[in-house]
Amino acid sequence: MKDIAVVYRSKSGFTKKYAEWIAEEANADLLLGKETKLDDLMPYKAIVYGGAFYAGGINGIKLITDNYEKLKDKKLIIFCLGATPVRPEIYEEIKNKHLNPEQQQNIELYMFRGGFDYDKLTFIDKILMNILKYQLKHKKDPTPDEVGMLNSYSHPFDFTDKKQIKPIIDSLKNL
Repeated sequence: MKDIAVVYRSKSGFTKKYAEWIAEEANADLLLGKETKLDDLMPYKAIVYGGAFYAGGINGIKLITDNYEKLKDKKLIIFCLGATPVRPEIYEEIKNKHLNPEQQQNIELYMFRGGFDYDKLTFIDKILMNILKYQLKHKKDPTPDEVGMLNSYSHPFDFTDKKQIKPIIDSLKNL
């Protein structure tokens, strides 16, 4: 039996960066989420899944949640990241939206701050982000996060930080 798989889905590279850091530190196999099936995960003792938080959803998380009954005897860790600062209310919203009560007890969930680079988006994502940009530009009292988001269209930012993965690495040491 293999020990650890780190599976990720990344559109602009920020989730990939975290996944690579975790795989390197944990001496784990790194798997691309789009190409990974349930059978690929069965030989592992622990699975770390990473996906960005987009429009209320974690990219590709159903690989874990839809197959939870077959994976629940493994150590399961999910990390997600977004452009906004990590706040307890956002963490709770994500946890409650994506994980049922049993999953919340048995899956470790972490949220990291990523980044935003408009130029790395797909054509469809650019269309969606332009709609958001239009809405934010016409908002009467934008929050500081919304002002920051507007600025990021012309000034990409990267808040990734390798120190953020420490709790995941510490958890994997207990295998």
